Amino acid sequence: MKTLIALLCTLLIAGCGFQLRGAADLPFETLFVQAPVSSQFAQQFKRVVTYGSGTKIIDDPKAATATLILVGEAREKSILSLSGSGRVREFQLRYKMTYRLLDKNAVETIPASEIVLTRDFSFNDQETLSKESEEALLFRDMQSDAVQQLLRRLQAVRLTPSASKPLS
Repeated sequence: MKTLIALLCTLLIAGCGFQLRGAADLPFETLFVQAPVSSQFAQQFKRVVTYGSGTKIIDDPKAATATLILVGEAREKSILSLSGSGRVREFQLRYKMTYRLLDKNAVETIPASEIVLTRDFSFNDQETLSKESEEALLFRDMQSDAVQQLLRRLQAVRLTPSASKPLS
């Protein structure tokens, strides 16, 4: 019976078009990432590229097929709504990440572009500590989403023939 249920679930998943994400196919063999030393975004992005694609992260910009410049990263928090007594009920969190991509000839392939993500969350004065943890978790989640968005955007890049991977 359990085997039949497992087989049925497998057929349903296969029939709906579900497919694991798999390895990212970036259009360059080597990538140099220029970012502030303490950038958690850059560290996470490098880890995702290193373990999830055939592209190698290198430390020499002159030897790289492409250079990703992480221009800026910002976390913002604004009040979304107030209670009748003037206390904050909801906040909106915003995560912005700006980047550029250059090919090996220092020609700008992607001009300065932004990834902007927002999340709303309710707030209660009496649960301050747990709400601070929730806020940190939401920012981490938005950062992970931004890494995945950047990876998908880089997959769609078309480099000049002299700067791309050799065809095999």
